[in-house]
Amino acid sequence: MKILAHINWFLATVIIFTSLTFTIITYPIFPRPYARKIAAWFVRLTTFWTTTTKGKEDSNAQMFLVNHQSDLDIGVMETVSNKDLAWVAKKALFDVPFFGLAMSLPEDIEIERESKTSLLKLLRAAKDRLKKKRVITMFPEGTRSRNGRMLPFKSGAKVIADKYELCVQPVVLVATSECYDIKKFYYMPKNIKVVFMDSFIADKNDKEWLQTLREKMQKVYDDELANDSSNR
Repeated sequence: MKILAHINWFLATVIIFTSLTFTIITYPIFPRPYARKIAAWFVRLTTFWTTTTKGKEDSNAQMFLVNHQSDLDIGVMETVSNKDLAWVAKKALFDVPFFGLAMSLPEDIEIERESKTSLLKLLRAAKDRLKKKRVITMFPEGTRSRNGRMLPFKSGAKVIADKYELCVQPVVLVATSECYDIKKFYYMPKNIKVVFMDSFIADKNDKEWLQTLREKMQKVYDDELANDSSNR
């Protein structure tokens, strides 16, 4: 089984890189967000993972906050949402050859942590994407969590949401690392549960809403995992 998972990982990784190539080549042809969504669906259909959605995507959502465990997470969100997602990611990813181009062409947003100048650029970029009716989409943990416990949420999400009083919708992805883990060279197709939680309007007077949200998302994650018969 372990050898099969390694072989699956290699094939899935080749498919993912093929899809990135498709995104780059077809971006001038297909209007955003179709190039990326077609590529995401290509990965989904050829690597045989599926999704079960709980809750409903809010048509008024302006920001998605999503927990992060796997490199599949972006593809999952792109296939379950019809919205034009503007992903926020650390600047280092935009500097990676090939991968960075797949992010810069659709005008995703880069952020350089611990930089006040970068924060101003982030706010300006977010305002621009919102004017284009895109949904700001962030992994507030800033990086992948490995043990099922969500990492502390970075403040960038709160800064943007508070500044523009956004309608924020939390999204919980359940155990995506059990499907695809790039560090363990592991891939096995499975059904991924996606939970759309209730949306809310960011309130800058509530200093703790981001931390409170993390606790709520963790509880949803734990409850869904506990109720999933495949994990028993």
